[in-house]
Amino acid sequence: MQSNKLRELFIDFFNSKNHEIVSASPVVIKDDPTLMFTNAGMNQFKDIFLGIKPPKYTRVVNSQRCLRVSGKHNDLEQVGHDSYHHTLFEMLGSWSFGDYFKEEAIKFSWEFLTKICKLDKDRLYVTIFEGSKDENLDKDIDSYQAWSQLISEDRIIFSSKADNFWEMGDSGPCGPCSEIHYDNRVNAERKNIDGKSLVNTDHDQVIEIWNLVFIQYNRYTTGKLKALKDKHVDTGMGFERLAMIMQGVNSNYETDIFLPIINKIAEISSIKYGDKSKQDIAMRVISDHIRAIVFSIIDGQLPSNVKAGYVIRRILRRAIRYGYNFLNFRTPFLYKLIPVLELQFSEITSHKELLVKVIKEEEESFLRTLEGGLKRIKDLIINSKGSISGEDVFELYDTYGFPVDLTSLILSENQINFNMNDFNKALKEQRKRSKKASKLVAEDWVVLHDEEHQEFVGYNNLKVDVKITKYRKVISNQDQKYHLVFNVTPFYPEGGGQVGDIGFISNQTEKIKILDTKKENKLIIHLTENLPSQISKNFTASVDIEHRKQCSRNHSATHLLHQSLLNILGDHISQRGSLVDSKNLRFDFSHFSKITDQEIKKIELFINLKILANIQLEEHNNLPLSKAQKLGAIMLFGEKYEDVVRMIQFGDSKELCGGTHVSFTGEIGLFKIISEGSVSSGIRRIHAITGNATLEYLEILQQFKFKTEKMISKISVTGKSTMEKLQNVVLENKYLNKKIKLLKDEKYSYLKSDYLQKTDLINGVRFLAIELDDGDSEDIKQFAFMFKNEENLVVILALKKDNKALLNVVFTDDLIKKGLDASSLINVISKDIRGGGGGQKHYATAGGKNVDGISLAFENARKYISNYKFDYIISKRAIQNVFRTSDY
Repeated sequence: MQSNKLRELFIDFFNSKNHEIVSASPVVIKDDPTLMFTNAGMNQFKDIFLGIKPPKYTRVVNSQRCLRVSGKHNDLEQVGHDSYHHTLFEMLGSWSFGDYFKEEAIKFSWEFLTKICKLDKDRLYVTIFEGSKDENLDKDIDSYQAWSQLISEDRIIFSSKADNFWEMGDSGPCGPCSEIHYDNRVNAERKNIDGKSLVNTDHDQVIEIWNLVFIQYNRYTTGKLKALKDKHVDTGMGFERLAMIMQGVNSNYETDIFLPIINKIAEISSIKYGDKSKQDIAMRVISDHIRAIVFSIIDGQLPSNVKAGYVIRRILRRAIRYGYNFLNFRTPFLYKLIPVLELQFSEITSHKELLVKVIKEEEESFLRTLEGGLKRIKDLIINSKGSISGEDVFELYDTYGFPVDLTSLILSENQINFNMNDFNKALKEQRKRSKKASKLVAEDWVVLHDEEHQEFVGYNNLKVDVKITKYRKVISNQDQKYHLVFNVTPFYPEGGGQVGDIGFISNQTEKIKILDTKKENKLIIHLTENLPSQISKNFTASVDIEHRKQCSRNHSATHLLHQSLLNILGDHISQRGSLVDSKNLRFDFSHFSKITDQEIKKIELFINLKILANIQLEEHNNLPLSKAQKLGAIMLFGEKYEDVVRMIQFGDSKELCGGTHVSFTGEIGLFKIISEGSVSSGIRRIHAITGNATLEYLEILQQFKFKTEKMISKISVTGKSTMEKLQNVVLENKYLNKKIKLLKDEKYSYLKSDYLQKTDLINGVRFLAIELDDGDSEDIKQFAFMFKNEENLVVILALKKDNKALLNVVFTDDLIKKGLDASSLINVISKDIRGGGGGQKHYATAGGKNVDGISLAFENARKYISNYKFDYIISKRAIQNVFRTSDY
């Protein structure tokens, strides 16, 4: 059975059992500080489980893409090495919110597997919770009784809390679960060993396929469990695992979900899948990772160096390394797999151009980094005395992404060792720093008033009477603050690119600052440094009006900016992120070329004319999503919308948006673009200002113009206007610089001839080290390039300038062909001047603070050339060999 048909079968079955079909969430989570990615189908229903939000339907079903690469739910280490673990996988889910419970959930699952899918009952086993004395939890007798009506008792396994008590995290909704396992082994193996003994032993053919979670408790941060008012069912089945069983194969990777990708990898690598274990693992890893990368980008997360973007970049680089080490890929290859995925998922088509550019550029960048790592290893080997430090090996891992196994192999082939304990120590310290930097500890809520719902009234009211319904202490890096929740709030929580409101709450006795406002799932949280001394009293909540006005101006301006980009640049434009605060606005969008000055002028004119037209805001609240789509509302990239939405309209500009806005466009004031540039491949960014910020900007420009005119008036230069005078100054400056260069060329040509008579012969190479008396960085570069066309020559030039030391290294082309590299040498001698640098093989530079280190740099350069082994190579085997996933 094809996988697409299997998905439909599941959805249709539960739909026939009165389950409403709901859309899946994006893979990337945007309004939950506890999660970066959707790691389970239940994530979008957390508020229902916690009692924050009432369910729209009591029974629902969907198929949800999930990503598990970090934290408690992390399958990264097993990916590709076994037959059934993945980073990105699809979870078939069914839910009951306070409707049916254990008995019905168990009956539904059994009916679907045995009657719809027609699975062999003799291959199925179930596990149920055995209870826990430590938690004072009883054995799950209800599940046992339900299962005993359907399956023989010898196939029911009582299992421990570790396997059969499901928890969302360290705190939150939880409860016992019942897992369904399937024995996928051939009959001969089944006769030899009973499948029951292999359940939950990580056997790759006796696997869990469905988990039925019975959510009936809430765990507090203290560890205490409390029964929930409503009991819920949350079931999740592995789509890929079920496809494996239904398609009669022994691995998820042999299904029609992964095999087309693997076949494409085999084709472009010219390596047959199934021949060698390590190459097969690499192909499986890559086929898994490309799915995670593609769907994360489609759902709004580009690779970057922070948070979720960093995770995606890690997955992408991990795939590149497997291709580099085991499949001989030295040029980008991942982007070539996108058309295969497009055949399976039509939604990829509209994002294909972006996906290709982003992924290919990331590949090119990381492949350059890998090459840089090889250069660094070469430097370490040349300057070693039989061993290098564990810290240097850690640098290769941390900076260049080199697994310690690969580094170790290259070193061992050159009879060099390193201290593994030092490497592990450096790795441990880094992880400790990372954990400390990101750790936020939130204590349990202290409930003052048991209010089920919280109302936001901040669109129309900036000052309201409130009471604090609950609060909690939060600690981050020894910094202690508090989260407050009100029954009603005028404070807009950060969302849709707009920063949260600030302000204060007050009464007759005290005033407490609100430092920020955020949303945790559906709960609006207000950040303060202190708790009110009389927290149960009533307060007046007041939003900082000026801060709100500026944010609203900038947010409305982003809508006009979006409209202008679509009109002027084309309808391929798609928003890829934004930031709106009280000072400026930032807008990211898909576009594949630099915006010209003429286009910038058109964009600014378009927006400022809309502002001058003073268009009134039309706010469409409680609008059905389907109607908003018919009206032509812009729906933002990577967002999941409710069935009922809010649409903001300024004339022809229509966007679904929850942010705050001006009542008339005239309130925005003058709009001005400050900068435009590239964020990543295919993504541009505009920074702009409005209102008072634009007035301040124009004042600065006016002052600059005044000072420039005053300065020019004192210079003896011809010209009728300031601009003409400036042009003549530039022309005269060019003429004088040309004359100076000719004089310098004449001087350096004479010096070159003189210095070439003074070279030393070191290790068969002519060596010249010179400290210049005067000049600047451009002079030293000009002089250095005059030696480039000589033969068999190394030149080291130094200059002391403004209490800094400058070094330049030049290698002639014939020496480069023998393996010498100027950038490698500069990395060695730059340490002597307490600096750093880089460059190319024929020319490299460095700068440092220690001017007295120049003579030592010259001496170490001599040693480098003297000790250089011209027959040195890094073996092909060393580059391509061993690599363990635990290193990344």
